Amino acid sequence: MESNYICVTTLDGIRNYIAGATDVAFDFETSPNDEYRDDEKAALDPAKSHIVGCSFSVKEYTGIYVPVDHKVGTNIDKAEFLAFLREFLMDKSIRKIAHNLSFEAMFSYYLGIVILPPVYDTIAASQMSLKSSTEFRGLSDSGLKKLATELCHEAIPTFTDVTGGKHFDELDAQDTEAVRYGAADSDYSLRLMHIFNSWFERFLPKHKWIVENIESPTAVYLGIMKCNGVPINLPLMLQRKEEAENAMEQLRGQIALIIGDVKIGSNCSTKAFKDYLYQTLNLPVLKTTNTDKEAADDATMTLLKEWCDENRKELSPLFALVQEYRKWGKIKSTYIDGYLKYLNSATGKIHPNMYALSTDTGRFNCNHPNCQNMPRKTNDPIGVRNFIAAPEGYLIVSCDYSQIELRVGAHYCQDEIMMETYRTGGDIHAATTSVVFGCSYSEALDKHHPLYKERRTIAKNVNFGTFYGLFPRGLQTTLKFKAGVVKSALECETIIANLKEGYPKLVTWQEETKTGAAKRMYCETRLGRRRYLPDINSTDWGKKSFAERQSMNTPIQGTAADILKLALGRILLGLPDRPWLQPILQIHDELTFIIPKERLDEAVSYIKECMQPQPFPEFDLPLVAESSVGSTFGTMEELEET
Repeated sequence: MESNYICVTTLDGIRNYIAGATDVAFDFETSPNDEYRDDEKAALDPAKSHIVGCSFSVKEYTGIYVPVDHKVGTNIDKAEFLAFLREFLMDKSIRKIAHNLSFEAMFSYYLGIVILPPVYDTIAASQMSLKSSTEFRGLSDSGLKKLATELCHEAIPTFTDVTGGKHFDELDAQDTEAVRYGAADSDYSLRLMHIFNSWFERFLPKHKWIVENIESPTAVYLGIMKCNGVPINLPLMLQRKEEAENAMEQLRGQIALIIGDVKIGSNCSTKAFKDYLYQTLNLPVLKTTNTDKEAADDATMTLLKEWCDENRKELSPLFALVQEYRKWGKIKSTYIDGYLKYLNSATGKIHPNMYALSTDTGRFNCNHPNCQNMPRKTNDPIGVRNFIAAPEGYLIVSCDYSQIELRVGAHYCQDEIMMETYRTGGDIHAATTSVVFGCSYSEALDKHHPLYKERRTIAKNVNFGTFYGLFPRGLQTTLKFKAGVVKSALECETIIANLKEGYPKLVTWQEETKTGAAKRMYCETRLGRRRYLPDINSTDWGKKSFAERQSMNTPIQGTAADILKLALGRILLGLPDRPWLQPILQIHDELTFIIPKERLDEAVSYIKECMQPQPFPEFDLPLVAESSVGSTFGTMEELEET
């Protein structure tokens, strides 16, 4: 069927085309601002570029292209168009459809416009649909051109084919190919929505609801975070960079006194260093890699130091120096050079990429840089978290779900002790301490008890592994390398046995969950987000065991992710009335904002109001969001409840 795309340069032309439509696909074409014409990625950055044109489609095989800021040809009146755009994007009676909605949300928010639901992101729909019998499409499978070819059986010309190396605003606004290229993106987005929704209704109806009500509003929120960016204290970062380089130079010298001129690189992980350990020094291989090579990771350095403490004391200082050197190397490469690499020259901030559908459980991840991977406040020797600093007169405020995965786990297994602990505002780690060590609940809470710290550390680690099929060896490793607590395999076996005896419904839930997943070959979150488990009936014990752990992990971690995303949708609705509330980061179960100092109480009240409602009727435990505030991310203090 022949497509009918036309150029429109008047508001009446736009209104006539979309009149009465409740589903409208749209798409922006952008070009760099004059000072950034040589920056190849500037057109993707609202601080360095501008909207050149916008297309709309309300009926398949049709579309209009509206030139806004072309250098050649006739454009619509820009002020009139932007006023219309605000009206359109905030109209709650129209479903706004786009491919990669977060991009449009980012550019719209830069103009002061919040895209309000109902919305539909076809790139999210793609990632929620299957490309094979057990595998969902990834981000790399979800490009518009790829999907148009695969699902619409039509090819879209490339940007370079159309522009011939020019920027889009250098094309004549009325050029047939420019109009066709601009309008086609909206047309294909509309067609893809129909294709995906038809597929969902036939095969995965719950995924249609998730795309429309969770993932698409989340895409808008991600675009807003990307636009706001993360404010950085550059002078402090440069100062810490010099300190890190000096520390590494000193450590290199100390290591060289022991091993001579062996090249250690930036992380003591060179082949030369490994050969020195295992061939020259003839140290035992205490750990291997997945390919059965000698390991040299941090855990290996710890094991080798312990071995040397007992057998070759003269080498023990080497491994302490290596670990210290690696610590400084990671700080420099990841948190200083890694952040500086992505510092935006126009905003002075970093604008990390956040992805809502790049994990199997629906949890977020982040890159360029990974701001979800900052050191813990208690393990931040040079104050990496202080690199993130609020501007003068502003504060950073975060609201963090308290133990949301444990609450979701308690909801799933319906264990009376767990549920009563949460319903009464009790301490789940104290409850687990009591269960595991056979002491009273009051003793478990007693901070002055000589065993309080060790017991609580064990209880925390047990709790966070409880629902995922904890094994004695795994618990032993976790306690040793993550908590610094040494327990024998037999002691860990006893801890797990006591846990199962104390929480009897936990074991029942685990067995029923694994059995059900084995029958279905998949698991789901409470809202129906599905994950296929093709290895759950494997004869390979390792694969089967891993799939069984996934069958328990995904419903809990995925449901927790769904709950957080539902909260994002509620926050989104209130942003037009709160332009001072600037979302900047999502880290695990925590949402972070920049706010004016005088808005603190109002901000915390609103965010909690959005995070704490019952997420869906079946959820029978209270949700608690804890807030903290500070002028930097490293100096944040928990706010007392009033």
